[in-house]
Amino acid sequence: MSGLLGKKIGMTSIYDENGKNIPCTVIQAGPCIVTQVRTKDVDGYEAIQLGFEDKKEKHTTKAMKGHFDKADTTPKRFLAEFSRFEEKKKFGDVLTVDVFQEGEYVDVVGTSKGKGFQGVVKRYNFKGVNDATHGQHNRLRAPGSIGASSYPSRVFKGMRMAGRTGGKRVKLINLQVMKIIPENNVIVVKGAVPGPNNSLVKIERWS
Repeated sequence: MSGLLGKKIGMTSIYDENGKNIPCTVIQAGPCIVTQVRTKDVDGYEAIQLGFEDKKEKHTTKAMKGHFDKADTTPKRFLAEFSRFEEKKKFGDVLTVDVFQEGEYVDVVGTSKGKGFQGVVKRYNFKGVNDATHGQHNRLRAPGSIGASSYPSRVFKGMRMAGRTGGKRVKLINLQVMKIIPENNVIVVKGAVPGPNNSLVKIERWS
C-alpha cells in the first residue's frame, strides 16, 4: 500500500467524454516528506513514514524536533506510514502527486463531520410517530420502546439510541482518479470524501 497524505479542498464536478456530469472531490495531495524509513531488520517490517504540512517549531516537542532533523526537514503536522512503494525511499525524499495516475482507483480515509449529540431520527433515520393519534403529545421524534421489562431488565449493548454523531474515521474505497494537476499538487477523485474542507485525508494506492 503506497499513497500520500493530503488536504480536502472541496467538491466540484467535471464532464466526461460522453457529456455526463460527474461529482468530484478536489484534494491537495502532498508534497510529503519521508521522515522515517522502517526496515525489517530493525522494526520487523518495511514501510516509510511521510510527513505533511508544516507547523510551528514552538509547538513541537524536542523529541519530535530531533526526529524531523534526521530527515533535514521542518516539523510536520501530520504523520502516517505507507508500504509497498515501487522504489526505495530515503530520509528527506519528497513525494508529490506524481505517485498517482489518471484512471486508477484509490482509497481515501478521513474523519467525518461531527454533528454533536443527536436524537435517533437524525442519527439512525428513525421515522418517529408519523401520523400521531391517541393523544400523542410532543413525542414525534422519540425512540419508543427500548426493550423488555422484567426480563432481561437491562438495555442490550448496541441499542440504537441518541448520542454523539459523526467525527469518526471513514474509509471510502475504489474512488477513481479523474484528473491530476501536478503543478498545483492537486488530485481530483470521483465522488465524495469524508470530512469538511481543509481536513486531513489519507490517500491509499494498492497497486
